[in-house]
Amino acid sequence: MSPPAAPAKRQDDAPNNPQKARTGLRRIWHAAGYSIDGLRAGWNERAFRQEAIAAIVMLPLSLWLGRNWGEVALLAGAVVLVLIVELLNTGIESAIDRIGPEAHVLSKRAKDLGSAAVLLALLLCMGIWAAAAWQRFFHG
Repeated sequence: MSPPAAPAKRQDDAPNNPQKARTGLRRIWHAAGYSIDGLRAGWNERAFRQEAIAAIVMLPLSLWLGRNWGEVALLAGAVVLVLIVELLNTGIESAIDRIGPEAHVLSKRAKDLGSAAVLLALLLCMGIWAAAAWQRFFHG
């Protein structure tokens, strides 16, 4: 008994975005370009720029502050996490702003949730860095 034949592909099954049809290295190349565009767009946002400048200082500092690869990874990862969450928050804000400038409870909620995520990422980062500094300088 042979397996059932796959249903014929319908026109409405085609991706809405022709970019989705790319495969292999072409897909990776274009995806990298979109990512670079996203980083450039993030750089135009004051909050991301401030956090990125702090990261430029903190990432090399994590190599000095961390005592082993695990601590270095935790310190650096916390910094990178802040950048990631800030980019996602900026994306949420941009999507909401595209919808329109009028106030709406769901728009406010989306923006507030994104902001809260950034706050939690910053608190986590500060906690990890404070604990590492305490270990290195006061408990060491």
